[in-house]
Amino acid sequence: MKARHKRFGIVIVGLAALGLATYLVLNALEGNLSYFFSPSEVAEGKAPQNHIFRLGGLVEAGSVKREEGELKVNFVVTDMAKSVTVAYSGILPDLFAEGQGVIAQGRMGPDKVFVAEEVLAKHDETYMPPEVAAALESAGKSIDGPHPGGNTK
Repeated sequence: MKARHKRFGIVIVGLAALGLATYLVLNALEGNLSYFFSPSEVAEGKAPQNHIFRLGGLVEAGSVKREEGELKVNFVVTDMAKSVTVAYSGILPDLFAEGQGVIAQGRMGPDKVFVAEEVLAKHDETYMPPEVAAALESAGKSIDGPHPGGNTK
C-alpha cells in the first residue's frame, strides 16, 4: 500500500469520526432545547405534543386553585387573547401571584392541560420575562407599566 493511499484512508477515517462527533453533539443538544410558546400559539396547535417546552404569560386573576393538604395547584396562563390551564405539583416560587408574569416548563397533557415540571415567576415589581412581554405585545395587547427595556408604554 502506497503512502498516498494511507493518507487518504486516514483523512476518510478522520472525516467519518468528525461527522459522527457532530451528529452526537447536535443530537444531545436537540434533546435539551426548550422552546417558548405563548397561550395563543399553544391554542393554535403550534406547540409540540410530546416534547418539553415553555409556556409564558400572565396568571389569570381568580384562576389559582389549590388542592387542600397537597402541593397540587391549577392555574390559568393567558396572553390576553387565549388561555391555557396549567397543572403543577410542587412548591410555587414566593413571587408567584395572580396577574403577574410567569413561565412554566413542561408538556401538554392529553386533556389539553399543560403539566408543568417547573414554574418561574418574575423577580421584582418592574420585571416581566422578555418572552412574556413579546407574547403579550404580539397578541396586540398593551402592557401597562414598565417592561423589559425599562421604558413605559
